[in-house]
Amino acid sequence: MTQKTLQVPEVHCDHCKVSIEGAVSELSGINRVDVAISEATVSVDFDESRVDLDSIKSAIEEQGYAVFG
Repeated sequence: MTQKTLQVPEVHCDHCKVSIEGAVSELSGINRVDVAISEATVSVDFDESRVDLDSIKSAIEEQGYAVFG
């Protein structure tokens, strides 16, 4: 299991949180996803044999958010 925290500066409300968590959790191999609004971060635990970091970033970007990290 791999853990990664990504910076998503445009996260500022519950809608952002629900949107990102929903999109990322739909990917195969995601164990946990948590959006911290106050820190503007997305923490993800995932199985690298089933999903890669680029796919996770793409899922977030497809929701309209820039991702760093």
